[in-house]
Amino acid sequence: MSAATISTPRGALASRRIGWTAAAVIALLLAVLLSLAVGARQIAPGEVFDALLHGGTSDAAEVVRSMRVPRTLVGLMVGAALAIAGTVMQGITRNPIADPGVLGISQGAAAGVVLAIAIAGVHTLTGYVWFAFAGAGVASVAVYAVAASGRGGASPVKLALAGAAVNALLIAVIQGMLTTDAATLDEFRFWQVGSIAGRDTDIAGQIWPFLVVGAVLALSVARGLDALALGEDVAKGLGHKVGTVRIVGGIGATVLTGVGVSAAGPIAFVGLAVPHIARALVGSNHRWVLPMAALLGPVMLLVSDAIGRVAFPPSEVPAGVMTALIGVPFLIVLVRRRAVSA
Repeated sequence: MSAATISTPRGALASRRIGWTAAAVIALLLAVLLSLAVGARQIAPGEVFDALLHGGTSDAAEVVRSMRVPRTLVGLMVGAALAIAGTVMQGITRNPIADPGVLGISQGAAAGVVLAIAIAGVHTLTGYVWFAFAGAGVASVAVYAVAASGRGGASPVKLALAGAAVNALLIAVIQGMLTTDAATLDEFRFWQVGSIAGRDTDIAGQIWPFLVVGAVLALSVARGLDALALGEDVAKGLGHKVGTVRIVGGIGATVLTGVGVSAAGPIAFVGLAVPHIARALVGSNHRWVLPMAALLGPVMLLVSDAIGRVAFPPSEVPAGVMTALIGVPFLIVLVRRRAVSA
């Protein structure tokens, strides 16, 4: 086989990946514009650009700068964080239906918020962030400790089982606290539904360093995730330390899930659906899949949020509800096409 024959498919694959990445960037820019322009008050794109570039004191400019820019910025961060976390989770567990909640991380964050409201007396979104991060971290450590005990170490099956067990325990604890404290239940339900409405720049300022750290950790194990997809024995034969890949990837996914859940509450299906879309577009190489997921995650979240603002005026449907409505049909199609194998 000639070198030209080998290089042609590789060149075609590279061109395809670059093309889809450029399309994803354009889609992200359009999603940002949609998020800034659509809402209870529709604002023309020209007014949006004028408010961003030239300031202004009009009502439209004030709405864009004070309300929609922070909301969009948080949506960008949360969407990217959840999508990357889901991609890493599916890689380290070798489970195509894994998402950021598979290891109990989302429920750990929820437990942290409940404790913040009921015991610490915290009643602000910026205050919830730190408790949610702490809860997510404790839950992930507990899951890994349980899975790593006994023979075989933290295998994918043991991680999934330990995650299910910790998830069930945390749900029971949360429900027990909420059923005995009506005031906590009333406040918690607004966070639990999952939304980026009402988020301000303070929250964005709190979470962006964690987003950077989590993304760097995820990208650092990209080659290891590719090797793991071939099986543990093959990965070890290629010189990869499987345990290190799982630990570093798990820490990165935990941090990223903490970013998303603490800032916006549990947002469903972004971490599940986006990795599959990314792989369908650019192949299975995680050095391409992870950046693609980081682009597509915010697109899915921002578009869902924008649709929720105008679907049933004058009320808003939270982004967490809209992503579920979009994600459920996607998952059904995925199963019908047998994209998820047993």
